[in-house]
Amino acid sequence: MADYRKMWEDLGMDVDTHDQLCEVLPQAFGDVYLSQENRPESMDYYNFVVAEIHGVRPAELIEHQKKGGKVFGTFCVYVPDEIVFAADAIATGLCGGSQFWVPGGEKVLPTNTCPLIKASVGARLDRTCPFFRIADMYVGETTCDGKKKAWEILAEDVPVHVMDLPQMKREKDVCSWADEIRTFKKVVEDFTGNEITAEKLAASIHMINNKRKALERLYAFRKNDKLPISGKDVLLISQIAFYDDPTRFAEMTNKLCDELEQRVADGISVFPEGTKRIMLTGTPLAIPNWKIHNLVETSGGAVVCEEMCTGTRYFERLVDETKTTVDEQIDALAERYMGINCACFTPNHGRIDDIIRLAKEYKVDGVIDVNLKFCSLYDVEGYTVERELQKAGIPVLGIETDYVDSDAQQLRTRISAFIEMLGA
Repeated sequence: MADYRKMWEDLGMDVDTHDQLCEVLPQAFGDVYLSQENRPESMDYYNFVVAEIHGVRPAELIEHQKKGGKVFGTFCVYVPDEIVFAADAIATGLCGGSQFWVPGGEKVLPTNTCPLIKASVGARLDRTCPFFRIADMYVGETTCDGKKKAWEILAEDVPVHVMDLPQMKREKDVCSWADEIRTFKKVVEDFTGNEITAEKLAASIHMINNKRKALERLYAFRKNDKLPISGKDVLLISQIAFYDDPTRFAEMTNKLCDELEQRVADGISVFPEGTKRIMLTGTPLAIPNWKIHNLVETSGGAVVCEEMCTGTRYFERLVDETKTTVDEQIDALAERYMGINCACFTPNHGRIDDIIRLAKEYKVDGVIDVNLKFCSLYDVEGYTVERELQKAGIPVLGIETDYVDSDAQQLRTRISAFIEMLGA
């Protein structure tokens, strides 16, 4: 990584503590990613993004602020980035996927809070992540009780707007979400001083749709019998999608897909023939949480799909681009975003249907249901997920983990046994 120390100091970061993270990340990334053989050449872009993760993109965001622009930090796939970009602002993802930030979160949160929430709070309060320092406003949502209370703590340190996500999917709930988006639009307009017009919102919707199309194109290659790219490489790309420039990200991902097309034509696979095809479902895997993918793909399996927020939930379904007024566009946004099937909804048949549909589309041999420790939403729903997969004749393994590596060997044993069982 280039020298960004002055930038970090200007952000008020605890640079000495941050240096400890910078020392660990390259080794972890190298062990998981650079050790792979026969990777697509176009992965060099994503390698660069990670190598400069706290430098290049933060510098771009700061330059945007110097020109009078605002940066909004978001934590959830339900927050419509389209609204932010339509106000000439930038939206960037903020979720933390590292154990490094957890102790900072535990200073103000119970230890039995999920690590994703603790890491996100710790990254801000311990001043060890530039993205959390740069964002002018955070946008939260009511997907779980832990997050609701975390927003109150963060609001003491940075402006926070919370969107009230309905917990059911009736017609009135979709209308309610549309009203929340209208409220969010007004907040963004007031905060930026920029009006969101139908023309700007149409352009923003088109831009974010293009990002979704690029990810959808990427995922389609994983339906092939011969896999031209590893699951952990696709996970990395999905994680980067949350904070990279949307237009650049779509361009670079489509460039990668062009290379993958040629690999498919040439019959190139990064896995041996007969490798068992695994789908992951459950809680999101925020960067740099690569543990489960790495365990699966070094234990005889290949991850071919993720029914997760860092997966299909992020890009499936496009926003209707035919609407011409702001009200119609907001209704279209509400329809699209309420189509996401998070475990926070009740009843939640849609998510079960998604999991079974995706298992068939990606021709999986088995499903691993991943739950981050203390995430009651996905933990409780795991009962239904596993029961319905068994009914459908799809082998399933439920696991619970967090960000530490102390359970890696135990998980490897269970995952290896599961994959071996698939070949029986």
